Amino acid sequence: MGLNDTPSADRIHIGIFGKRNAGKSSVMNALTNQDIAIVSDVSGTTTDPVLKAMEMLPLGPVVMIDTPGIDDEGELGALRVKKSYQMLNKTDIALVVIDGEEEAPEDSALIERIKSKNIPYVIFHNKTDKMSADLRKKDGHLYGSALKKEGIEELKKAVIALSETKDDGKRIIADLLDPLDTVALVVPIDSAAPKGRLILPQQQTIRDILEAGCISVAVRETELEETLKKLGHKPKMVVTDSQAFAKVSAIVPEDIMLTSFSILFARYKGILKTAVKGAVCLDSLENGDRILISEGCTHHRQCEDIGTVKLPKWIRKHSGKEISFDFTSGTEFPDDLSGYKMVIHCGACMLNEREVRYRYRCAEEGEIPITNYGTAIAYMNGILKRSVEPFDEIYKIVK
Repeated sequence: MGLNDTPSADRIHIGIFGKRNAGKSSVMNALTNQDIAIVSDVSGTTTDPVLKAMEMLPLGPVVMIDTPGIDDEGELGALRVKKSYQMLNKTDIALVVIDGEEEAPEDSALIERIKSKNIPYVIFHNKTDKMSADLRKKDGHLYGSALKKEGIEELKKAVIALSETKDDGKRIIADLLDPLDTVALVVPIDSAAPKGRLILPQQQTIRDILEAGCISVAVRETELEETLKKLGHKPKMVVTDSQAFAKVSAIVPEDIMLTSFSILFARYKGILKTAVKGAVCLDSLENGDRILISEGCTHHRQCEDIGTVKLPKWIRKHSGKEISFDFTSGTEFPDDLSGYKMVIHCGACMLNEREVRYRYRCAEEGEIPITNYGTAIAYMNGILKRSVEPFDEIYKIVK
């Protein structure tokens, strides 16, 4: 992904839901003016969610989500329905596509679930060409034919009207800087680092620094000490990959602010306070406790993978206890967290804010402490208070 591309996590996610053969895929194709999804008269053509990043003018960058039918049947069908409902967790705006004039029981249940999640939604009655001549339109509902491109402009306008602008003033780091400030970014290049590229949080942070009119210096932890000496001036802040927190903290003088990419993104997505409170629970672990370590993306595990190798090792060393661990990645996140003592999540750079908040809310509602990689690592190294120093509202609550 290039620096000029809008990451999927920062795009408005528009989910299209409904029964099999209601025309969801046709609606998606009509809205995007592309043949993204396969269209067929056979029920159940869409067997997995289809996500497509695109531009919807004048709204801007969005992710369109086409989903399997919510009335699918059988054992496999039940799994598809579950996948469809999982997509609600990342949906910013829902389009409910109804086949014909009247809602089926499955449509009504879907709408109630969307309401319960406080997701803005539009109801679109598809296939008007098959409706009765004396059709009585319901207030607030839209009607049209996706195949004939009828009512699509009205549907698009309704989506735009529901959209909250993504440019809400939140910044990753720029609001902490003054023009021409220098920020040193510590980017380890080890066996777990992707070949030939920087990971998304590093790219986005660099971009935000540059947009603020500031100076970004990227360096490995092995060259950090010498780099700080050669700069000729103190950087405003050092931002490190969480895995190098302990080493970097020992190098960076106390009068230079220090934090991590993971902590910056926790603040950016509005869950840093919860993560800080959750990290403290690492001190109350007992033998036999289970911890869920969850990642928002799927990637090939390396020999020194942070989630499955390093974190469990560090947690066992910190607690001195025999702890068991479960791991999830991608869209998988347990409905029931009651068997866990705590949850440790990745920085969630690949998840949009709605899905990140959903996962944290699941833990909070179950009274299960939740934190993220960077916050947990900072706490275990005794530098959490220092790592949140740039954020006054968080700094005050850390002991």
